[in-house]
Amino acid sequence: MWIETKAEMQEPSRSQASFGRKVFDRLMLCTGDMENLDKYIKDKSFVLQLAVWGLRGVARVILANNPLSGAVILAALYWASPWQGLLGTLGVLASTLTAVIIGQDSAEVAGGLHGFNGMLVSLLMGVFSSAGDWYWWLLVPVFLGSATSVFLFSGLTTLLDNWDLPAAVFPFNIIIVLYLLCTGTNNPYFPHNPAMPPGALEPNNTELIAVEVIRGIPLGVGQIYATGALGPSLLILGAVVLYSPLMGIHAVLGSAVGTLAGLSMAVRHESLYSGLSGFNGALGCMAVGGLFFTFSWRTFLFAIASAFLSAYSDIALSNLLGTVGLPACSWAATLTATLMLLLTGSLKEYRIPIGQVKAPERNLRSRSQWEAGNTEDRESTDV
Repeated sequence: MWIETKAEMQEPSRSQASFGRKVFDRLMLCTGDMENLDKYIKDKSFVLQLAVWGLRGVARVILANNPLSGAVILAALYWASPWQGLLGTLGVLASTLTAVIIGQDSAEVAGGLHGFNGMLVSLLMGVFSSAGDWYWWLLVPVFLGSATSVFLFSGLTTLLDNWDLPAAVFPFNIIIVLYLLCTGTNNPYFPHNPAMPPGALEPNNTELIAVEVIRGIPLGVGQIYATGALGPSLLILGAVVLYSPLMGIHAVLGSAVGTLAGLSMAVRHESLYSGLSGFNGALGCMAVGGLFFTFSWRTFLFAIASAFLSAYSDIALSNLLGTVGLPACSWAATLTATLMLLLTGSLKEYRIPIGQVKAPERNLRSRSQWEAGNTEDRESTDV
């Protein structure tokens, strides 16, 4: 009798554990690259496929490849500004559809690689426009700029593939600078606000507010999408954590490093408070800290170095370009990450080929399996 009762008690506990395991497995399917979703939508309607491709493009801006993260980020953008959310949506759709029409590689299109530059172009056009929200004429350069990013991305990819380098956001940085140079601050159709150099002198009576500086760290993550509101920025950070907790840690750490660099250079307080001092550091730190390199203590130190270099380069470029009213955008982080990918020596051992880049946690597991396989091969060939 006691044995039967014990068995009956163990049976519900096993079923509960099994149920909990199933729930955990389902939740894990929503993290990382969500490759199972691509198999599911393979024979579904084009509209559904386009939505998934577009959401991957939204997430690619922050180096993630997860459509659910993209949906969370898009919700954050609409929360911060419905106009900016609309521009971002139109930008990613315009560039993705352009890639489909001109016959770009289907795997690249499905992975959102032709969407994120178009989204950034449209967002920055909206941010710098001095015509205000809901200025419908702005949709003309938004569509044209987003479509043009596909051609630049394709051409730069062909060129940079020789060195196994990504085109990254080079197209966005090129297009937005050309657009701002073409239009000017007094353009009758597409006027824009000039960028303010971070090194501009502060009024003598201002004092640094520590709480605002700390608040600027999560805002640095949101500024990757040109968002300066705390709530949407935290939601964007949550989307990064959903894709990869390791990348989420590096995003916050990189933004903090960028803020520290801004403090050391006595930049304008507004740059610190708004997160503008931190977003290039966040991008530089994430790129090296597990995405393009397998995570280890050595690459972690390089990620911090990359964040510092990105932040200081951004201050220098912003001061230089700000003299003519132009923003430095993400030139600093893009150039720094490219430089890191070209490094030789011990860091090269951790380099992941561009075509094999996955979520950092998966990159780490793949490296462990690869090293284990090499060890078994060496053991089997020993005489």
